Amino acid sequence: MAKTAQEMNQDELQSYFNVQFKQGLSKQEAAERLQKYGPNELTDGEKKSSLKLFLNQFKDFMVYVLMVATVISGFLGETADAIAIIAIVIINAFLGYFQEKKAEKSLQALKNMSAPQMVVLRGGEWIRIPSKEAVFGDIVRFTAGDRIGADLRIISQSGLEIEESALTGESIPVSKDDKPVDKPSTNLGDQTNLAFMGTMITRGSGMGVIVATGMKTAMGQIAEMLETSESGQTPLQHRLEQLGKILIVSALLLTLLVVSIGIYHGNPVLTMVLAGVSLAVAAIPEGLPAIVTVALSLGVQRMIKQRALVRKLPAVETLGCASVICSDKTGTMTENKMTVTQVWTSGSLWDVTGVGYMPNGEFSPRNHFNQHKESLQKLLEYGMICNQATLEKKDKQYVIDGDPTDGAMLVAAMKYGLKRDQLLQKLEIIKEFPFDSNRKRMSVLVKDPNGRKIVISKGAPDLLVQHCINVLWNGRETTLHAKYEKQIENEISLMNGLALRTIAVAYKIVPANVDIHTEHEAEKNLTFLGIQGMFDPPRPEVKMAIRKCREAGIKTVMITGDHKETALSIAKHLDIVRRNDQILTGSELDQLSDRELKDQVENINIFARVTPEHKLRIVKAFQSRGHIVAMTGDGVNDAPAIKKADIGISMGITGTDVAKETASLILLDDHFATIKAAIQEGRNIYENIRKFIRYLLASNVGEILVMLIAMIMNLPLPLIPIQILWINLVTDGLPAMALGLDKPEENVMKRPPRHPKEGVFARGLGWKIISRGVLIGISTIFAFILVYRNQPDQLQYAQTVAFVTLILAQLIHVFDCRSEKSIFSRNPFGNMYLVWAVLSSLALMFVVLYYPPLQKVFHTMSIKPRDWLLIGAMACMPTFLLAGSLFSRKSK
Repeated sequence: MAKTAQEMNQDELQSYFNVQFKQGLSKQEAAERLQKYGPNELTDGEKKSSLKLFLNQFKDFMVYVLMVATVISGFLGETADAIAIIAIVIINAFLGYFQEKKAEKSLQALKNMSAPQMVVLRGGEWIRIPSKEAVFGDIVRFTAGDRIGADLRIISQSGLEIEESALTGESIPVSKDDKPVDKPSTNLGDQTNLAFMGTMITRGSGMGVIVATGMKTAMGQIAEMLETSESGQTPLQHRLEQLGKILIVSALLLTLLVVSIGIYHGNPVLTMVLAGVSLAVAAIPEGLPAIVTVALSLGVQRMIKQRALVRKLPAVETLGCASVICSDKTGTMTENKMTVTQVWTSGSLWDVTGVGYMPNGEFSPRNHFNQHKESLQKLLEYGMICNQATLEKKDKQYVIDGDPTDGAMLVAAMKYGLKRDQLLQKLEIIKEFPFDSNRKRMSVLVKDPNGRKIVISKGAPDLLVQHCINVLWNGRETTLHAKYEKQIENEISLMNGLALRTIAVAYKIVPANVDIHTEHEAEKNLTFLGIQGMFDPPRPEVKMAIRKCREAGIKTVMITGDHKETALSIAKHLDIVRRNDQILTGSELDQLSDRELKDQVENINIFARVTPEHKLRIVKAFQSRGHIVAMTGDGVNDAPAIKKADIGISMGITGTDVAKETASLILLDDHFATIKAAIQEGRNIYENIRKFIRYLLASNVGEILVMLIAMIMNLPLPLIPIQILWINLVTDGLPAMALGLDKPEENVMKRPPRHPKEGVFARGLGWKIISRGVLIGISTIFAFILVYRNQPDQLQYAQTVAFVTLILAQLIHVFDCRSEKSIFSRNPFGNMYLVWAVLSSLALMFVVLYYPPLQKVFHTMSIKPRDWLLIGAMACMPTFLLAGSLFSRKSK
C-alpha cells in the first residue's frame, strides 16, 4: 500500500513530488503543472451571464407598468407611442446593464488586487506569486500572520502553530511538526505535519511542499459551504433604499392626485392614466441605491490610483467621518529604509557610512586607541546570522526582501565584507525562535565547526539586557555590573536622541550536555554583545499630509514600539507634537485605568514603546470620547485593534495576511500620505453621492409640479407621456453618473469631519432640492402658459416649449449641484465628463426637436427663434435666481 504524504520522509517526498527542496520547481515545470492541474482556486458560485444581467433590467415593477402602458397605446392605435415606449425601455435597460457591469468589473478588480499571495521557491530563488499560480510540488515559505494558500506537507518548522478554525471549528492554535508519522490520521485536527488551505499561522515559521491545490484541498472538498456568499449593503445604500420606498409612495400619491384632478377637469381617462404612468416612472427614483453602488465602485477605483485599496465598501462612507488617525511610525511616517549609522560594542562606538541598502560603506571608530575589531566583527556576524532578510538587486537598485530592520543589519555586515553563505558554512542554524511582538526578540541556536552550540539573540536593547548576566567589554566577557548597565543605557539614550532605532545582540555558549527546547531556555544568562543604531528618515510628504489633516479637523497620533526619544525626534520633524501634547509610553499606559486613559487621551499625540495589545486600549479610549478612529497595523497581534477601529488600515507591503483580512482599507504603498488621500477621496465620494441625489430629486420634484400645477389650473397636459419618459431618459442617466466622477471641491479638506449619524439631507440639502425643484416646475409651467395663452390653437407647440424648458432647466441645474455654494464658485469645465454628458443630452434633445420622423413620435415642433429667448430665460431662472440669494444662504 502506497504511503501518504504524512508518512513520507524528506527523501521520499522529494522523489514523489519530483522536486528538490533546496531548488524548488523550475519555472517551466511550474508552468506545465499549472496547465495540467489548473489554477489553485476554489470554484465560485454561479455567476450571472451578461444576458441574464441584461434581462434582469426588465424585472422591475415600473418596467411592467410601462409595458401595460405600451399595450394600451397599441389598442388605442397610437402605434408610434407604443414603439417609442418600448425603445425607451430598451435604452434604459442598456444603461442599467452597463452601469451594473461597470460596478461588477470594478468590484472584481478589487477582489483580484486583494487576492492572497504565496512565497515559493522557483529555480533556487524565493519569489512572491498569486496563490492561484501555486502548483502541486511547489516549495512554500511561511511565517506568523500568513494564511496558508494550499494544502502543504510541512518539511521544516520552528515553533509553528496554526489556527485551523476555518476547517475544524477549533479556535485554539495547533502545534505543528515536520516529522513523518507511522499511522496517518484522517481527522484534520490530528494531522500535525500538514497545513491546510485557509488556515492561519499564529506563531513561528516554516516551509512545506504543496500536496493539493484548488478543489482537491480539504477546503475545496467543503467548498459548497463557501459558495453562499453575501453582498452586503453599505449603511448609505440601506438608508437610500428605505428613503426610496418613502419617495415611491410619495410619488405615486402625487401622481394619483395629478391623474384624479385631470380626470375631474374632463381630460380623457386613458390619456391621464398614460400620463400618470409616465410621470410615476420618471418621478420615482427607484435606481438610487444602484447609482450609489456605481458611484462607490468608481470612487474606489480612483482610490486605487491613490494607492489605497478598499476591501469593505462601508469604509468609504466612514472615511469621511474620521477624526483621529492612529498611525504606526516605522514605514508609514518614515521611509522604512533602515540604514545602520552607528555601532557600539565592547565599550567602543563606530560610525558607519553609506546610504540605503547599497552594501558599500566604511566603519570608522570614534576612539582609535580602543577599537576592538574582533568584537565588532562578532556583532556584525551574529546580526547577520540571526536574520531572515535577503538582499536582491533589481533594476540596478538594491532591495530588501524581509523586515527592514533585519535588512539594515544584513547590509551593515556586508559593508564590513561579510558574506552570509560563507558564514552559514561556519555557523549552522539548528533551531530558530521567531520574533514576536511580546518578547520583542528573535533567537537562533547555531553550531560551529567544533560542534559547540551557541545561542544568538537580538531584540530591543532595554529588554534584552534584562536577560544578560555578562557583557563583552574591551574584548573580554565580564560580569554585567551596574556601571556597565548605566553605560549601555547612556548609549541607547544617545542613539535615540539622534532618532536612531536601536537593536541589541547577545549570545551565550551552550554546554554540550544541555538541550535548548524553548525560547525561555535560550534567552537567559546571555552575554550582551553590542548595539546597532539605524536611521529611518521621515517621508518628505508626511509633514504636509499631517498639516492637511489638522486643517480638516483630524488629529494625528503616532504609535511606535521605539523609544520615547526616537519617537519625539521624528514627531517634532513632522510637526505632530504641540506645546501641550503629552507622550505616553507602554509602561505608563499600563499604570492607567481605562477611565484615566479616557480623560488624558485627547492631549496625547505620541504613544511610545507600545505593544499591539496597547493599541486596542488606545482605540477604545478615543472612541469613548466620541471619535471615529482610523488605526493602522501590520502584524498578527494588531488584528484586534484593526477590527475594533472604525476604519482598520493594514499595510500592503509589510502587512500580514491576518492584518489585511481584518482591515477595511489596505495601503498599497504603506504611506501615511495615502491615508490622507483616502480620507479626502472618501469625503469626495460621499459629497458626489449627495450631488446626484440633489440633482435627481430636484428634477423629479420639478416634473411632478409641472403636471400638478397644470391640473390644478385646469390647463391641458403640458407634457405628453412619451415626452415625460424621454426627459427621464435624457436628463437622469448620463449627467447624474457624471456627477459621481466630480473632483473634490477646494475646501473638502478644510471642513470638520462629518458626523457619522448625519442624514443624507443635512447641511441644507433638503432645502436645495425643494427650492430648486419648485422653481424648475414653476419656470416650466410659466413658459407653457405664456406660449399657450398667446397661441391657444398651438397646444403641441406650447408642449414642445415646456418639454425643452424642463430639459434645459435640469441640465443647467446639474452644474449648480457641483458646489455647496453656488454655480459661480466652480469652473463648469472642471468636470469634462459632465460637460460631455450634458452635450450628449442636448444632442438627443435637438434630434427629437428637429428630425421630422422623431417629431411625429414625440409630438414636437421646431422652436421659433424668439421663443428660444423665453426658454433660455425660464431655464436659467431656477439656478441663477437662487445663486448667492437668501435661498442659498439658508443652507449654510
